[in-house]
Amino acid sequence: MSDIIHHECGVVLIRLLKPLEHYKTKYGSARYGLHKMYQIMEKMINRGQDGAGVATIKLDVEPGNTYIDRMRSVKPKATQDIFGNINHNFVEAHKNFPEHYKSANWQKENIPFLGELMLGHLRYGTFGKNGVQSCHPFKRQNNWMSRNLVVAGNFNLTNVDELFTHLVELGQHPVQMADTVTVMEKIGHFLDKENDRLFKKFKEINDKNYEISKLIQANIDVASILRESSKKWDGGYVMCGMMGHGDAFVLRDPNGIRPAYFYKDDEVIVVASERPVIQTVFNVPFEHVNEVKPGHALIIKKNGSFSEEEIMEPQKKLACSFERIYFSRGNDKEIYKERINLGKNLTDLVLKSVNYDLENTVFSYIPNTAEVAFGGLVEGLDDYVNKWKAEQILKSKGKLSEAELRKILSTRARVDKVVLKDAKQRTFITNDESRDSLVNLAYDITYGTVKKGIDNLVVLDDSIVRGTTLKQSILKILDRLEPKKIVVVSSAPQIRYPDCYGIDMAVINKFVAFEATISLLKETGKESFIQDVYKRAKKELEKPKEEQVNMVKEIYNAYSTDEISKKIASLIKPKDLNAEFELIYQTLEGLHTACPDNAGDWYFSGNFPTPGGNKVSNQAFVNFIEGNTKRAY
Repeated sequence: MSDIIHHECGVVLIRLLKPLEHYKTKYGSARYGLHKMYQIMEKMINRGQDGAGVATIKLDVEPGNTYIDRMRSVKPKATQDIFGNINHNFVEAHKNFPEHYKSANWQKENIPFLGELMLGHLRYGTFGKNGVQSCHPFKRQNNWMSRNLVVAGNFNLTNVDELFTHLVELGQHPVQMADTVTVMEKIGHFLDKENDRLFKKFKEINDKNYEISKLIQANIDVASILRESSKKWDGGYVMCGMMGHGDAFVLRDPNGIRPAYFYKDDEVIVVASERPVIQTVFNVPFEHVNEVKPGHALIIKKNGSFSEEEIMEPQKKLACSFERIYFSRGNDKEIYKERINLGKNLTDLVLKSVNYDLENTVFSYIPNTAEVAFGGLVEGLDDYVNKWKAEQILKSKGKLSEAELRKILSTRARVDKVVLKDAKQRTFITNDESRDSLVNLAYDITYGTVKKGIDNLVVLDDSIVRGTTLKQSILKILDRLEPKKIVVVSSAPQIRYPDCYGIDMAVINKFVAFEATISLLKETGKESFIQDVYKRAKKELEKPKEEQVNMVKEIYNAYSTDEISKKIASLIKPKDLNAEFELIYQTLEGLHTACPDNAGDWYFSGNFPTPGGNKVSNQAFVNFIEGNTKRAY
């Protein structure tokens, strides 16, 4: 994606099912779990570079000893910073106590973070300050083991105000209105209630509080706590939690908006946001890694028992399609095929744009994340060329000369790596005027790939959000090659609506598709229509979110997709661009054909998976009209 956007975070939970001595004997280190945690977090660094956090729980620790450890960092290489500090504890212990260090049990008792249960988080900040206090995991402390709670998640809720009010109604006094706080306190409230219920139950048959604590730990109904806690949640989420005594859970939203995968054998249970990282780190095949079912929770009890339980009734699966287009690692077996198909589906539109002139057209892509989709486009071009060759040969009825036949057989799409991103460039220039110059240096071109004034240049991108980088940098750079025509192709449809499930796209006028549509309305004298939609959106906001209709759809219904695409092209085309310029977007039908099992397309269609999405869209439009730049939820 040439435009930089922040998006969904990454989570990983690991539960070791054997004593630590087992891993030391078999794998040479009691830190087996920590090593796996580090490897997975590094593999998923694409999901969060604003910060990271790790928390661990040691099971069956005697009173008076620390059993929950947590470290968070917002340094540029946060995971390396965290695990470097953790590793330092082991280096010091080995240096100072070499004989004791040989025992895995001694290590557990004396070295922080060496536990059987661990939770990691990679943060992409969607809004607000990026301080360490914003990094997951979050911790709720108590002297009762079973009342301690550690939470981390890949989530965003649309109704934080409603949840905050509910906490106040429960008698709590939350210190801030944030989804992380409201989620943790909501779960914590019902965790407390479950502890109270069990204490009362066991007090009737046992007067020893120490023994009652053990009974509570063994009998906590995690599923019941999650059912009560999540009743009013509206949004997309994978919520992970650990309780101080050793129970753990991973809860996925009813629409399966956010991704979660798990693997289990007799040594370990692991849950992560992406499947291929589990496959790679644990060396297991695709078929052994399962997807957490929407509306279900994986529940791991302190005794190591494992279950997947329905918490909320699953709804229509609307998994985030942006995960498939861009966010997730492209080496997932299914995602790879889907991205290939996204590119392939664009073949006809691209060929039409260059008038089927393969001889005088060069094909390329930006940035590297678009490479797989570009491979699909090349496959589509190859199919077209092979069909054309067969037609030419059959049409000749055997009358071709050897030279003519060779010319036909040599015909192929001209594919070149035209645009390169210079990784050596650093953002040390801070003033606005110089920053534009730096942006132009961030990309470079391969000279000599285009015949000046003759060739078309087709460049595929993952998606176009604001179009800023295209306008300020990439199009100008491509124009240096002096092509006759530049065609930029987006493997995603037009991004039209605010996302309220995690991506940093909450302000609607930052979308070039919205800017283009508003421009068209104004140019055609329809300012009164804009005001009419504004008034209706204000009326919708007076209703409960469950009754609201997304009024922003009315804005886009006034024009065809092609009309909006042409207007976007005119907005992002630099004034001094010499080449003809065209912009092509993936169709919604093409998206769904390529990603049939991940139908969450609300950014493109406005069909939000939860009622809160319609509320956010209406609020974003009202904010735009009123000149309010604040977040829409």
